[in-house]
Amino acid sequence: QPGTYRSASLALATGTKVRLRIRTGREQEYGSDFVAVKTTPPIDSVTWRVAANKVLLYVHAHDDTRQARYYRWTYDQTWEYTSVFQSFWELRDGKMQPRTEDVYHCWGSQSSNTLRIFSTRRLEQDVVSAYPLTTLESIYKQLLLKYSVIVQQRALSAEEYAYWEAVGKSTEQIGGLYDPLPTQVKGNVRNLSDPDEVVLGYVGAQAVTQKRIFISKQDLPASITTWQAPNGFEPEPCMLLAVSPRTNLVTFFRGGKFQPIEQLPDGGYTYSMNECVDCRLNGTNVKPDFWP
Repeated sequence: QPGTYRSASLALATGTKVRLRIRTGREQEYGSDFVAVKTTPPIDSVTWRVAANKVLLYVHAHDDTRQARYYRWTYDQTWEYTSVFQSFWELRDGKMQPRTEDVYHCWGSQSSNTLRIFSTRRLEQDVVSAYPLTTLESIYKQLLLKYSVIVQQRALSAEEYAYWEAVGKSTEQIGGLYDPLPTQVKGNVRNLSDPDEVVLGYVGAQAVTQKRIFISKQDLPASITTWQAPNGFEPEPCMLLAVSPRTNLVTFFRGGKFQPIEQLPDGGYTYSMNECVDCRLNGTNVKPDFWP
């Protein structure tokens, strides 16, 4: 089945040659070439700076043994945000009741989908200095309260680096790392019983080092943190409206298009569109374990 498959923890010595073999539910067997295990040096730091109302992120690394030379980075972003309005009421069990679940505070996440590779093979020292990782726009919700990124670093073999370099050149034509490639880039995986089948992908063997940083709202200038939804980010501008107590509230809110916010003195309620109230539509209200 499609998905991510993980083995138990493996203790593989540097230089050991390993391969991956896969048997599918259709009794097809695939295997990679043997590859030598590489050691990945630690990430020195992940830094950032503000430029033109954007936050630019960089990664720094080095290898004193000069054995790494070929690097690849991936990253996972997490950010804390709130909905536009905080709701204190909800329609539950057919009647208006105080809201019990927090739908105001949420966390969003996104994994990298662009290729980030760099080689120091033409440099005297095996040093990566301020390699551009990604750019955060000031209009994004990522910078509204607190943002975090964890960067994974891998030291590649020359062959694996050449594979990803070819993938990068191909994806320049289509713009997405995981979109179908216009030309087939040959990897090191093949169908062991049908060598004519075109198999995509490359199996490498290396340790993964990682580093996480946080950026808080207080660390940034107001020009960055004053977030406004860009046109098209939300279905329509978030407006605070009111519904009369003479309205059938159960019928009004049952459709799910609107969410009640606060009760008015006359028995009515303020309300807004679901997208403006329920932050879970763009993330989760479960706080990540690593969040401070």
